[in-house]
Amino acid sequence: MIPILKRSTALLIPLLLAAGLWLWWQKRSQENVTPQRSAKPPTLSTLGRVPDWKSLEAHQGTITRSEFERLLTTVFVTGGSWREFMEIGENEVRIRTADGENAEVFVLRFANDGFTKTPARWWRVPEELPPAAADKPLDGLHIAIDPGHIGGKWASIEERSFDAGDGHAVCEGDLTLQVAKRLKPQLESLGASVSLVREKAEPVTQWRPEALIETARQANDNSTAADSPSALRKLAERLFYRTAEIHARADLVNQSIKPDLVLCLHFNAEAWGDPNQPRLVDRSHFHILLNGAYSDEELRLADHRFAMLDKLLSRSHEEETSIGMSVANVFARKSGLPPYAYQVGATNVLPVNGHPYLWARNLLANRLYQCPVIFMEPYVMNSINDHARIKLGDYDGTRDVNGTPHVSIIREYADALAEGLRQAYAPRRAATER
Repeated sequence: MIPILKRSTALLIPLLLAAGLWLWWQKRSQENVTPQRSAKPPTLSTLGRVPDWKSLEAHQGTITRSEFERLLTTVFVTGGSWREFMEIGENEVRIRTADGENAEVFVLRFANDGFTKTPARWWRVPEELPPAAADKPLDGLHIAIDPGHIGGKWASIEERSFDAGDGHAVCEGDLTLQVAKRLKPQLESLGASVSLVREKAEPVTQWRPEALIETARQANDNSTAADSPSALRKLAERLFYRTAEIHARADLVNQSIKPDLVLCLHFNAEAWGDPNQPRLVDRSHFHILLNGAYSDEELRLADHRFAMLDKLLSRSHEEETSIGMSVANVFARKSGLPPYAYQVGATNVLPVNGHPYLWARNLLANRLYQCPVIFMEPYVMNSINDHARIKLGDYDGTRDVNGTPHVSIIREYADALAEGLRQAYAPRRAATER
């Protein structure tokens, strides 16, 4: 056994010496290399989530360079800051995913002209569904109705309610839920499967303002806003109903409901001042918002930038425009409402196809919902005429409002929207050869 031990030791010593020499050389080599600076974490909106850029791999080769540039510059951006994060080449666009020189770059390859593919998405356009009977143009379609705001006991926190002193409190969250519950069976009668994002005057999110105080304080650290306890409480409330609530609804829409279309129902209003002594105005109007018009400031946020690209690449804008034009035409005719006009030069909005009732804006809901979204903004809750109609509630037939017979504002809203959708889908679902 002694000779064997000697041979093993003889072999082991050179191996140990070689290993030691290799470790010494590695250490010396590392001392001569400047460590690479790590990339900065992405800048996000408050409560925003770090994007999964790899998910955009599904969009490789689905859009040409010309179409990408057209949508980007005419629909989705209002300024030039996108050039800080995107470099468009002949065959690809290079997208910086975070801030700083060392940020990772996502490369999206363009399709060759004439060789585009259907975008990767879970929602369907009418042409991807079988033909439908004339009286069931929404057959096979899944629609989610999102009644805007929360209502009920949360209305005062949301700052979307007022009482003109006549015993009839106006609460947007309650009004939108009334419309949603009237609209749902109408869409079902046209063949659609319909889901309500909320069915009662309660939040979808599990967060409450008290749990968001620290987040509010951190957000305040990056601004010049007041940081008094009352100011922080106010900001925490806004984060609750404006941000956390919409994120929760988006999770429900994107992960569970997965509809082909979302209808976000809202009532518009103008500044009313004191909710206990609101100012009533003598005008009303209507418009529909589609996703787009990302400002320079918004594009510097990684989650906004990612969502914009996901929307652009999924081609949701084309579907929103097609449906939105039909709904706007019918709603304007049935309601008699004039179009709302944004201030000339506004950097957060763009007109859509020259249609007076259609505008592109980057809102949290129409950004996070990963399918076409029709964001309704009809009426003015604190207009003299609309306020009088709202006070009457829902009713059969017509009633006199300031000398003019009107149907219930709830029914007018639901009926016009249902008819607009019928007219949007019927020609595209006709049982003809394709």
